[in-house]
Amino acid sequence: MSELIRINKYLSDCGICSRRKADKDILSGMVFVNKIKAKIGMKIDPNQDEIIYKGQIVKNKNNKVYYALYKPRGIISSSSDELGRKSVIDFVPSSPKIYPVGRLDKYSEGLIILTNDGETTNVLTHPKNTHEKEYEVRVRTKNPNIDTREIEKTFLGGLRINNILMKADRVKAEKVINSDNVEINMVLHTGHNRQIRKMCDKIYLDIVKLKRIRVGKLLLSGLKLKPGEYKTIKKSDIL
Repeated sequence: MSELIRINKYLSDCGICSRRKADKDILSGMVFVNKIKAKIGMKIDPNQDEIIYKGQIVKNKNNKVYYALYKPRGIISSSSDELGRKSVIDFVPSSPKIYPVGRLDKYSEGLIILTNDGETTNVLTHPKNTHEKEYEVRVRTKNPNIDTREIEKTFLGGLRINNILMKADRVKAEKVINSDNVEINMVLHTGHNRQIRKMCDKIYLDIVKLKRIRVGKLLLSGLKLKPGEYKTIKKSDIL
């Protein structure tokens, strides 16, 4: 008998989904082990047990792939969409099946990782792992005398939005000369839904452009990609 592993880790290793998503799907009754409904925390023998996820037998082919994509504006980051809108998935090979690591909202652009490695997805997206994402944000302000130091201080201290304290790890804000715009460089390790947009909206800054320029140690500038282009990368390029 081979070594027993937790079922959520097995699904993650197979590139099905992250461990957290696996636990949610187990609770929802979408996972079966030897035709018996799986339970959170249960261990399985990958060589002996039959694992079924959403009606399909799961097999670990161990062919992990990693893509770095420059997501254009107007493209969604979901792996599927009921409305049939174009997604980041449409810009990379269709096989093996892969998933985006985190999300960039439809009107943002920049670097997004896609992979079938659920474990790496979990490492990159779980806040406890403190893996950084860096953004360039251009905002418009109605206050010509706005103090950029106050913007920095506010974002570093955090803003409570929907009972969640949202803040940046590092911030640098500079006024654009002869303009009502401010350029903000922001580094986060959290990934709350539309976090940067909500933080800016909270202090009445209108986002003109939002671009992710780094994930972990991988820089968009080093990839030399145009919007819509991708490159195959290695796990070691990110972590």
